[in-house]
Amino acid sequence: MMTPTFSLHRGNTPLLISMPHCGEALPEALQPRLTPLALTLGDTDWHLPRLYDFAGDLGASMLQPHYSRYLIDLNRPADNTPLYPGAAGTDLCPLTTFDGEPLYREGEQPTDAEVAQRLRDVWQPYHAALGEELARLREQFGFAVLFEAHSIRSVVPRLFDGELPVFSLGTAGGSSCAASLRQAASNALAEDGRSLVVDARFKGGYITRAYGDPANNIHSMQLELAQRSYMQESEPYHYLPDVAAGVKPSLQNLIQSLLDWAGSQPS
Repeated sequence: MMTPTFSLHRGNTPLLISMPHCGEALPEALQPRLTPLALTLGDTDWHLPRLYDFAGDLGASMLQPHYSRYLIDLNRPADNTPLYPGAAGTDLCPLTTFDGEPLYREGEQPTDAEVAQRLRDVWQPYHAALGEELARLREQFGFAVLFEAHSIRSVVPRLFDGELPVFSLGTAGGSSCAASLRQAASNALAEDGRSLVVDARFKGGYITRAYGDPANNIHSMQLELAQRSYMQESEPYHYLPDVAAGVKPSLQNLIQSLLDWAGSQPS
């Protein structure tokens, strides 16, 4: 399914992979209002469709937006409630980069009416598709597994101290999925041997928290991947195939572990 704001590939397993921050498009009319720094789209979850290009062949459904998170962040609640109260974060319609630099030229910030329009035209269609696909998978298989694929620069002082681990797995403190699925994913990533944390700084964004409902057979988790493991972290943000070749087998192992877990569940 291809729409003006997202694309959805329907698979044949209980797994849906969502990539809410991989979009790179900006409306042409908006671009003159943005700063030159904003137009570099520096906080994008770069190259994730390429990094996870194996997942469709394994039978996963794939949901990807077209528009940048600088237009509207699909992984934030519609009412812009902070995900991490008391800690620095980003907004539904962000005004600054992760480093706190302005995205808009002076006086060009979005109005309340513009935010409402972005919610209606971009945010709501993505979430409608996400919810409908999870419902389809649960109807077909008896349960659904949602995997949120993310990536981020290794060092962002405004958001966290020091260098981020290569793998940050989030399950909303264990509440968004079955404990056995959380353990299977953690075990799969641990085989890589590089730094791994579970439910630490990134415990899962809005989508993981809002859609994970193990009691009703929908299990969700998020992986925040440090970008040093597969790409150039500074502009021009190139994908580095030789570097990515080191982490890609671990991602395949992770996705396969989710499918293996799903295959072990009673129908």
